[in-house]
Parts: sequence; C-alpha cells; structure tokens
Amino acid sequence: MASTPSVDQKKELITRNLQEYLGDDKLTAILKERDLKIYWGTATTGKPHVAYFVPMSKIADFLRAGCEVTILFADLHAYLDNMKAPWSLLELRTQYYEAAIKAMLKSIGVPIEKLKFVKGTDYQLSKEYTLDVYKLTSVVTQHDAKKAGAEVVKQVEYPLLSGLLYPGLQALDEEYLKVDAQFGGVDQRKIFTFAEKYLPQLGYEKRIHLMNPMVPGLAGGKMSSSEEDSKIDLLDTPAGVKKKLKKAFCEPGNIEDNGLLSFVKHVIFSLFKDGEGFVVSRKPEFGGDVTFTTYQELETSFAKEELHPGDFKLAVETYINRLLDPIRAEFNTPELKALSAKAYPPPAKETAKKGAPAAAEPVEDGPHRLDIRVGKIVEVSKHPDADSLYVEKIDLGEAVPRTIVSGLAKWIPIEQMENRLVAVLCNLKPAKMRGVESQGMVLCASAAEAVEPLKIPSGVAPGDRITVDGYKGTPDVQLNPKKKVWEKLQADLKTNANGEATWQDNFLVTSDGQKILAALQNCSIK
Repeated sequence: MASTPSVDQKKELITRNLQEYLGDDKLTAILKERDLKIYWGTATTGKPHVAYFVPMSKIADFLRAGCEVTILFADLHAYLDNMKAPWSLLELRTQYYEAAIKAMLKSIGVPIEKLKFVKGTDYQLSKEYTLDVYKLTSVVTQHDAKKAGAEVVKQVEYPLLSGLLYPGLQALDEEYLKVDAQFGGVDQRKIFTFAEKYLPQLGYEKRIHLMNPMVPGLAGGKMSSSEEDSKIDLLDTPAGVKKKLKKAFCEPGNIEDNGLLSFVKHVIFSLFKDGEGFVVSRKPEFGGDVTFTTYQELETSFAKEELHPGDFKLAVETYINRLLDPIRAEFNTPELKALSAKAYPPPAKETAKKGAPAAAEPVEDGPHRLDIRVGKIVEVSKHPDADSLYVEKIDLGEAVPRTIVSGLAKWIPIEQMENRLVAVLCNLKPAKMRGVESQGMVLCASAAEAVEPLKIPSGVAPGDRITVDGYKGTPDVQLNPKKKVWEKLQADLKTNANGEATWQDNFLVTSDGQKILAALQNCSIK
C-alpha cells in the first residue's frame, strides 16, 4: 500500500471486519475531503485484558487510515455504575487504561500521533453539557431510553435512573467530542440509532456509526472457573498464558462460539502484512508445519478437523506472547508497577487475629463481603398472611435451621421446594415479612416472566460456602443496610448466556470449584 492511502484504501481499512456500519454516503463524502474523526469510549472499571486487542485492532486500522481517534475514558459513567468505586480509584484506573492502551498499540506497531485521550469529566460536568442533558430529557421517552440501553444496561424490574440516562449521555458525547463517527460493538446498535434520532432534535448532526461484531471470550463458554486467572491479563507471564490457553474451550471441528478462532480472525490476521500467514508448528508425523495465508483457510481446516486443537492452541500461544512481550516490558518499571497495584488492589485480606483492619484506607466493595452458602430446604409452607410467600426452614450447616421467607409461591410449586438445595445469602440483617422474621435470602435468577432458584451442583453439602472466583476474604458478619452494600454488589450478579452465575463475569463457585448454574440465561440474580 502506498505511504498515503487513497480514499478507497482508507475506507477499506476503516470498515473491514466490521459487522455493520451506518452512514456509508457520509463516510465516503468526508474521506474525499479530509481524514475522519472517530471516538471509542470505555468505562474505566475492570482491568483491561487480552480481549481488548479486538477493539484495539480496529483502532489500529483507523489510525493507519489517517483518522483522528479519540479514546474516551467514561469515568463519570463508571462512577454512576452504582458508585462502587471512589473518584480517587477511578483516577488511578484512568491512568492505568491510558498506559495499557498505549502499550497495546505500540505492541502492534501503530503510530499514535493522531490518538488522543479524553476523560468524560473533562466536559460532562460543564453547564452546556448539563443543559443538553436536560433538553434530551424533555424529548426522549422512557420507552426509547430503556429500549436504547437494552443490550448494554442491566435490565431489571425497577431500573435505576442512571441506566435510562446512559444512552443520552453517550449520544451527546458525539457532539461534544466534535467527531464524525462513533465506534463500538454491535451490542450498542440501539444506542447508535437512538443518537441518530435524537441529536438532530437538539440541532446537532447525525453521525456515522461503526460496529464491531460481538467476539466471544478466549475461554468460550467452557473454561474452568476454579482458577483465579480466568482471563488472560496483559501482564500475564508466558507460563500463565500457557496455563489458561490449555484450559480454554476449543472443541475439535467446532467453529461456533470459538473464542480462540475469533481472536485470531479479528486480531492476529488483521495485523499481518502482505504475504504473511498464520504458522502452526507440528511434528512431521502429524503433517509438519503449515501456514494459513487467509483466515478462511484456517477456519475450514479446523472445521474439517485437519487442524488439531492442541496444535492450534500452541500457535495462538506464540502469537499472544508476541503481543504481550512489549507490554510486559513497558510495565516492568517501578512507576507502572506501583500504578497497577494501586489501580487494581488485591481483594480485601482477612483482618488480623486481634480484629485490627488490614489497611487504614477503606477497601472497595467486593463480593467477598457476601456470606453465600448452600442450604437445604427441610420444611416449607405458605405464609399465613401472604399467598405469594413461602416460609422455609433451611439447613445451612448450623445448629438449627434458619427461617427464611421467599416470594416464590407464584413461581415454584411447593412440592418442588421441599428438600431442594438452594443458594442462600446469610448475612443480611433479619427483617420481618408480614410478621415472620426472615433470616436470609434464597438467591434466584430473575427474568421478566420467570424466577428460578440457582442450581446447586451434586455432591455439595449444606453449609458449603459459595464464593466468586478470584475473590478471597472474610464476609461481613452482617451487611450494613444503610451503606447499601448488598444493593451495590447485587447489580453485578447475573447469569450469562450459558446459564452460569457470575459477578462481573467471574463465576460463582462452590468450595471445590464447581460452577453455580441457573435455568435462566442473561438475567439478574437477586
């Protein structure tokens, strides 16, 4: 390709590997006059991991096409996410994100002169922006706001107002960042069409929207959850990468929902120069080394089971380590090591034997604070004063069963409740429900038209602790209702597409590492 790409070449770079984009005519017209201005936003919450190379590979395409790219660190959005992290921590995480993203782009050899970073709070608290938010609330219906965020905002029976505001805030970002286009996942399509509808009503122009496909995680749906390191971190050692890839789901011939294949397609192949191919090293008795010059050749070979998952994983391991080596080197400095430790401190440690706190500073809320245990319902009856409630006696491995009141009479026949194993939140403050004191809560997957208690795997006894993979610590003796600890943590409890119970995408597991499951997918747990 020439040093200065043509309009067609720029457009090809900008749109390749996208699932969809809106505004083709406008895109072509702008490219004929000048370089495109694009923004991509990310909330500074969880620690960036290797899957971030998927959007980074597209940002690399944008930069190679001469685009001016703005990366928005949505710190205000992160703060509004149930206010789980204080501003001091969000500032550190913003610094970490910027350092990580720069290191990732350097790792894949992308010039970053036309890349800039902006924090949401740089302009989202201004008088002008705030007035536009109020203007939007005067023209946007509750129905449209909820519909726009349906794919990216937690859908609950009683949504927080912040979730209804998110689509409007994201739409206004396009105007205040003065961009031509917004880039994101196809799960944000409804927000993009929301912006196209409502920005013109405020006198602002409609933007171009570029959408990446939803790429499954490297682990697919079947990676072991018993390990703390369920995702490949940008700073994982080569040994850590090998360990995680070894456990990654990669069934012979299965090209559906295959995170490894998707990563190779959207990241590795997008980085190849002309004539370069994906090399798989094999022993001579297994066919010897083979090079795939196109992704389709690789996928076809895997589908026909000509390429063994073990050989494929070893090749992916090699390419991932090539990507991570420069990042590991970049972060191997006292400054960035200290930043990493402060931005993502380890889960709270157990308090000292004498009861003294482990640290003087307050610790961020985490799921280790929840006392969730396996319980067995040994007796159940209808509440004497409420047809919708059950009164249950539940064995939690304590001296006597606890009395717990559950609103399950509408959903589960009483005979299906008897002798059932359930997950119980045990450290809520006891509360009277229609005159009967409830000493805990049976956790259920909850959708609009169905409620189902979480499933307990076989071989687990009453009283067994259920924890979130990767989080260790001593639960609170009792959750403080005034601090709304449960409400904040519950917002991130949900089931995924495989019916696995998670907190912020980390699995809920028993003491022996078995996953907690549910009959309902993609819904909240409460």
